[in-house]
Amino acid sequence: MANAKKITMDELLSANEDSFKKVIAGDTVKGTVLSVKKHEILVDLGPQGVGLVPRREASFARNLKIGDEVSASVIESEMNDGYVLLSLRKAVKDKGWDEIQEKLDNAETVEIVPFDANRGGLLVEYEGIRGFLPVSQLSAEHYPRVGSADKDEILQRLNSLVGKSIKVRIIDASKKENKLIFSEKEAIRDGLAARFAELKVGDTIKGVVTGVVDFGVFVNVDGIEGLIHISEISWERVNNPADYVKVGDTIEAKIIAIDKDRLSLSMKQLVEDPWISEVEGLKKGSKVEGTITRITPFGAFVQISPAVEALVHVSELGEGSDVDPEKIFTLNERKDFKVLDIDKEGRKISLSIAK
Repeated sequence: MANAKKITMDELLSANEDSFKKVIAGDTVKGTVLSVKKHEILVDLGPQGVGLVPRREASFARNLKIGDEVSASVIESEMNDGYVLLSLRKAVKDKGWDEIQEKLDNAETVEIVPFDANRGGLLVEYEGIRGFLPVSQLSAEHYPRVGSADKDEILQRLNSLVGKSIKVRIIDASKKENKLIFSEKEAIRDGLAARFAELKVGDTIKGVVTGVVDFGVFVNVDGIEGLIHISEISWERVNNPADYVKVGDTIEAKIIAIDKDRLSLSMKQLVEDPWISEVEGLKKGSKVEGTITRITPFGAFVQISPAVEALVHVSELGEGSDVDPEKIFTLNERKDFKVLDIDKEGRKISLSIAK
């Protein structure tokens, strides 16, 4: 022992420089929970002192118990009572942003559970960070396809997703701007590509109606969005798609076009076109009786059978530019007409007033 080298105080301090280094605001430190009290949590930081976490961060410390190791961010290096003021919230968020960036870079699919909704989308908290899932980034299954005026119904449908697990991908993240955006569409894109590859024009599919709007019907086809335009709902004239289907109905339809991310569908093409059989008995020059269904500046439309509508052009009503069809016809009036032309390929019939 007599030959043991003596260590000076300077050497001792130099060897343990990191241990005795004073913490500064912004540092992330590790420690062990000393106590969990009603208004505070105390953390042993070793040579760097004792840290205090205020209970207002209870949501980030609800599961802590004595002896647990924690990471925290330094808010104040030394308060009046000598404690180091710590934040678990900031440390959790810092770590959360790191994990979020990694998942964004790797295009990973994650699960979220929305905690609230507004008309723009769903509010989410992920890894301690508040985020948003916009309506436009929802899948065909969840997208609230309703009329533009039905704002209350949009919110109602979005609220039905609150508390439910949804698989998404992170599409935008910025710690500096405190922005975190999710997409359900991106999470299912790869699977949808495989499903699209299995479909072809002419196929008959089954789907669930997700929305009924003025111009048609939206359908969820195993995660793929389909649209049945109002003109493809029925062979007869359709004024209101809601008269034919409602949200939640399971329907069959024919694929008539495949776009990049949507199917164009037809219900009417799954049944025989009644127009073809109903015009069989019509001939040029024959007389027919019909009902005036629409009056326009260029003429009047006449229903001559359940599936056949014909046109009396304004040129057949008299000479001159001052002929007014509204002065000649009355809606729902029944009159006799003469068949001028039958265009079976274009599904058009021209009439004149019978004399």
